Amino acid sequence: MAGLSSNWKQLSSKISKPSSNNNNNNTTHYNNKKKKSHTKAKEDHIQNSLKNDKHLLQLKHNRVNKDGFINASPLEFTLWTTIGNNEIKKENIPTTDNTINKSEKDRRKELGKIVAIDCEFVGAGEGRLSHLARVTIVNFYGHVVLDQYVQPRLRVTDWRTWVSGITPWHMQFAIKFDDARARVEEILKDRVLVGHALENDLDKLCLTHPKSLTRDTSTFPPFRAVSSGRTPGLKKLVKQFLDLDIQNGVHNPIEDARATMLLYRLQKNQIEAFAKSIK
Repeated sequence: MAGLSSNWKQLSSKISKPSSNNNNNNTTHYNNKKKKSHTKAKEDHIQNSLKNDKHLLQLKHNRVNKDGFINASPLEFTLWTTIGNNEIKKENIPTTDNTINKSEKDRRKELGKIVAIDCEFVGAGEGRLSHLARVTIVNFYGHVVLDQYVQPRLRVTDWRTWVSGITPWHMQFAIKFDDARARVEEILKDRVLVGHALENDLDKLCLTHPKSLTRDTSTFPPFRAVSSGRTPGLKKLVKQFLDLDIQNGVHNPIEDARATMLLYRLQKNQIEAFAKSIK
């Protein structure tokens, strides 16, 4: 019986102690599970951060207060509050921000038949060629209908942040060039296009637009007169004709697109007459 008892003790000892292989398997399974959990938590955190960053970016662009009202710049305020073809006068343009309320059903948010565009570029490729990195379109009332960061088609060698305002951080919100081009093309179809030095913007978008539907503030003779017949800078035109300051540091394509639209609306009848004369 003593021998039997001794063997039983040894057998019991082996049964009660898990093998080293089992220990390793259990540890590996636990570590893998912990790693997957950590990876998922990290991915969720990144996605939530992106959503929050994108939301904050949109709020910054629109300057939306908690109550839903918008602190409109003089450009946006004038465009939004001047209805239809009512005349815009330089002396009636405010010099400070004013609060406006853009309700969801306001028809001034609709795309309409006249839009203004502005683009920002970065340096890409070995020759640091200009490539599209952001495109913005506003409607007749200055409401933003498209504001999209775009992935440059070549490796960026100069972000030109000091003037473009674009950094690598913004590229997490960027779409592919072909997608951006398609969106712009759809918006511009059969619409009057307003802008400043439009040839450059359209060239970088690899698009063309009918001359009969193009209104370029850089080619309008009364605007060119302030630069002795040369191509005037948008900043100079806005100061001369609207008595406002823009492009103080980093350029904002929303501001620039609204500026060209306001210049167009300020001289709408004359610009339309000029456009017809050069067909």
